Amino acid sequence: MSEELKIEIGEVVTVGELAGKLNVPVSKVIGELMKNGIMATINENIDFETAQIIGEYLGFNIDRERQETVKEVVEKKTKSSGKLVSRPPIVAVMGHVDHGKTTLLDAIRESRVAQKEAGGITQHIGAYQVEKNGKTITFLDTPGHAAFESMRARGAEVTDIAIIVVAANDGIKPQTSEAIDHAKRANVPMIVAINKIDLPEANIDRVKQQLTEIGLIPEDWGGDVITIPVSAKDGKGLDDLLEMVLLVSGIHNFEAEKGGEATGVIIESHMAVGKGPVATVLVKNGTLKVSDTIQAGATYGKVKIMEDYKGKRIKEAGPSTPVRISGLKAIAAAGDIVQVFADERMSKDQAFIFQRQQSSKKISEVKKLGLAELTASYEAGMTKDLNIILKADVKGSLDAIKESLGKFKTPEVQVKIISEGVGLINESDIMMAKTSNALVIGFNVPLSATINQLSIREKVKVLGYQVIYELLDDIRNALESLLPPLITEVTVGKLEILKIFKTAKGHIIAGGKVTSGKLEKGLEVKIIRNAEEEGKGKINSVKREKDEVKECGIGMECGLSIETNVKLMEKDIIEAFILEETKRHL
Repeated sequence: MSEELKIEIGEVVTVGELAGKLNVPVSKVIGELMKNGIMATINENIDFETAQIIGEYLGFNIDRERQETVKEVVEKKTKSSGKLVSRPPIVAVMGHVDHGKTTLLDAIRESRVAQKEAGGITQHIGAYQVEKNGKTITFLDTPGHAAFESMRARGAEVTDIAIIVVAANDGIKPQTSEAIDHAKRANVPMIVAINKIDLPEANIDRVKQQLTEIGLIPEDWGGDVITIPVSAKDGKGLDDLLEMVLLVSGIHNFEAEKGGEATGVIIESHMAVGKGPVATVLVKNGTLKVSDTIQAGATYGKVKIMEDYKGKRIKEAGPSTPVRISGLKAIAAAGDIVQVFADERMSKDQAFIFQRQQSSKKISEVKKLGLAELTASYEAGMTKDLNIILKADVKGSLDAIKESLGKFKTPEVQVKIISEGVGLINESDIMMAKTSNALVIGFNVPLSATINQLSIREKVKVLGYQVIYELLDDIRNALESLLPPLITEVTVGKLEILKIFKTAKGHIIAGGKVTSGKLEKGLEVKIIRNAEEEGKGKINSVKREKDEVKECGIGMECGLSIETNVKLMEKDIIEAFILEETKRHL
């Protein structure tokens, strides 16, 4: 294909923009979309995969636009400064699903967390720091091989050193090999922690032999791969492992600018009650400060609150420091680059550019629409199972996804994988999904134009993912939407009846004193007598002296017009309440 027929586009492009880049009439692009079962107007967005297929039909080779990585952003910001200082290494722990990654991280945290303050906060912030020989090491708390890859896929080379955990009794498994491949592609130094050496069936030499077979020669066998035998269970080898991390860090001399405007990476983000969007940021360069105006992917805001990994409020954070911040306008995505700007207008503009050129908004909308439609059909059928046909690129990914989906099971809802396999989504998968009312999920597997047309014709929803956490989040959201909300009564005020003025059928006018909270017109109430509920009613109006008011607060006397079938008596308690609906989570 000639060079002039190659073009680059972002994750989302309008039909009109695609036609302009291809230099063909808009009608021609719309025609090709219609042939593929997609009805779209000139101003509608289409995702990269769809644009790529249309481009191929028209004789073009379409590639994704290359995005700046965190490393490149940092280098750009520091090129003129030159004021670099050593910073703590950032370490990710990866490996097979049951080889002891979590146990190893827990053992390190409990024994070596800076100032001995390991607490629950580290379970939520996504990263924490430990000290060894007076030096600091930053650990990513939930990096798994898939999370590591998702960061890289977003252009965020977060990790400096990768610790690959291999169980001495089990050896190298598919996920181990994948973790090693991810570390290689990210070009970060690896340390192999041979775990579970306390078990009687442990065989360290067998693990080293397996490493040799995949091209990683241990140091003591004449190669350059560092291997450290450890036992997360009894703490053996942990000091050696941390010392080796510091040694590797010293050799590579990780540096950053300590002052100046900060750049960083979003590790995790969620909504917090009373705080709004909360994000864990790993500062990569410069110093992040409270009141800084920042942009993170498609959102922006001002840093209002900053906490360290122990939950302590701080005012600034330097390189390699994980912090939890609030102040963003919306939830950011893991891997989004964080940048500081001079004012909110600039950060807002940059967020808009990101959203327009780099985000996968259209893909997300398609996924959410599919899950919403699927959820509606399941609600109508009163079923508890979410049927899925799962296809993945490699066995390790398939096993990891299956294990994660299995954790979503509850007495009310669960994921039911009716078919699984490694390889491309095929005609058989689509037809099986149609007969079983299932969702087809592909992880790192492309969808051919033929199968895409078949799925549209058969009305089968096919969702494709490249990041495991996006897949899991969408499935969790779909399952949670099947759960009925939790309804709770919240008392907002109480009044003691002092006098009954008028009694009619279904209607009473009485006076009393508010003993707690406040009472408002329109609130539902309970009538309490001798600590027992006599019945319910509703406040039609509230009066102070002769004037009708909206509410009456604690310590005030007022008159109430109450709609109820209960015959009120003096000393009765009127307890006003509201119903709160809470979304349930798995």
